[in-house]
Amino acid sequence: MDANLEKPFDPADPYVRTAQTFPTLTPEQIQRASVLGEEQSLSKGTTLFERGQRSVDFFIILSGCIEIYEHRQSETNVVTVHREHQFTGEIDLLNDRQILVGGRMGEDGSVLRFSRPQFRKLMSAEPDIGEVVMRAFILRRMGLVSHQQAVVTLIAREDSADKLRIEKFLRRNGYPLEVLDYNTARQETAFSQDIEAAQLPAVYLPLDDRVLSNPSNFQLADCLGLIEPLSPEHVYDIAIVGGGPAGMSAAVYAASEALDTVLIESEAPGGQAGTSSKIENYLGFPTGISGEALAGRAQVQAQKFGATIALPFPVQAIDCQSYPFVLKSENQVTIQAKSIVIASGATYRKLNFEHPFDNAGVHYAATAMEGTFCQNEPIIVVGGGNSAGQAAVFLSRHASHVHLLVRGQDLKATMSDYLIGRIHASDRITLHTQTEITALNGDHHLAEVTWQDSQTNTTETHAIRHVFLMIGAVPNTQWLKDCLLLDEKGFVCTGMELLDRNVWTLERHPTILETSVPGIFAAGDVRSGSVKRVASAVGEGAIIISQVHQFLSEQDGL
Repeated sequence: MDANLEKPFDPADPYVRTAQTFPTLTPEQIQRASVLGEEQSLSKGTTLFERGQRSVDFFIILSGCIEIYEHRQSETNVVTVHREHQFTGEIDLLNDRQILVGGRMGEDGSVLRFSRPQFRKLMSAEPDIGEVVMRAFILRRMGLVSHQQAVVTLIAREDSADKLRIEKFLRRNGYPLEVLDYNTARQETAFSQDIEAAQLPAVYLPLDDRVLSNPSNFQLADCLGLIEPLSPEHVYDIAIVGGGPAGMSAAVYAASEALDTVLIESEAPGGQAGTSSKIENYLGFPTGISGEALAGRAQVQAQKFGATIALPFPVQAIDCQSYPFVLKSENQVTIQAKSIVIASGATYRKLNFEHPFDNAGVHYAATAMEGTFCQNEPIIVVGGGNSAGQAAVFLSRHASHVHLLVRGQDLKATMSDYLIGRIHASDRITLHTQTEITALNGDHHLAEVTWQDSQTNTTETHAIRHVFLMIGAVPNTQWLKDCLLLDEKGFVCTGMELLDRNVWTLERHPTILETSVPGIFAAGDVRSGSVKRVASAVGEGAIIISQVHQFLSEQDGL
């Protein structure tokens, strides 16, 4: 096993949970699996797969061993060794992205080899084996991330806005990442010697010994193989726009019901919920679950059933006049589908004045990554809803003090009681009611914040470097104005509201989540009249698939 196991015991470390992360299949399970795979004898040193390849095979070791190795600064390091009756792979075997590690025979032996179609058949036909494999895949990716194995290296100055953008993109997509300060990197690594300050932030790719200078999210995803090949001629049964709880739920249910499914996401799965440090009132998680963890599990679940997760593809428009419908992304990618689910969600409102500090002191998420930014510093959280309450409670464990600013007189009408109780009980959180931020100041990074108490009409200015905004909801529907009917606030109108507005043209009534264009549906926060809760969004994503089936049946009958 890897040398990292010699570190102090950490029960959250996936590598400590060897029986689950690196399980051994029983002889009876091996026998059942052998019906679907091909037995091969291989000699020591035979390469089975390399980092950067796609659609690699799945291997069960019958005898001998397989070494799993990473590329690091022109060297290869063994990460782990799979032995008799263990198996290869992690979550990239569920998709068509480039894999992160290589595998070779550590000694002469024999294996069961499964192509991707054979692997999917194994996962479906033998659910007990599939459960063991799925759990191991998830834990192995967590291990790579937490132990910084198979990483790319981000080199930047600490307060860089683009450094934060790149770090958020990779971490939210579960990509192993090492972050080095520019000066430290130049002292400790050979590959950074030729990187000039003007190139920062820079990303070092160990596989081909290449440096990317301040890449866009799309450029970075393309170079890392996160972008799955999409054919513009292929017609999906359903295209889902948005990877929040509603979109992920729709993808899971659609793919599990044999619909050819693609989910299109502009940045990373999770949506607004994915930015939450902990969701404690979601059914089935009595100790709570982070939005990032919930999104990660949902993504793996959708991919297990065969859904394609396409990112980062900000959708620019829908051609509503053609059928199949055509989605057009900002990256010049087109996707055809017989039905569409709009689950693009909503974003937090920005302050009512312009400032240059997004990703440079002003944040719209409160995950573990953001918690590291504000260690032992005073911070501000703005907002009176559950997201703001969760952020304040979570960040109070990291910050020296949290100032919670709300416009209202109290929190009772907008926040769950359990969060209000925690806020009032904490001596590290101060609630400022009827208070708004009026000014932000700083050079390249936020340094000073001014707020005003509207009740006393007094202002205060504090040296604060981090502000977390969680105020209101602005629907992500600007790209839909030429296609669908929106309400006065920009949310998508569906169901009976279309009849009330006299815009429905078919003889049958619209289904409850159907938009003004038959065959295009909306679910979650983006929908007019929806309840803005994670559980509600997940429910709508599940319900919508029966309505999609109904529409597709109608089209088949034409």
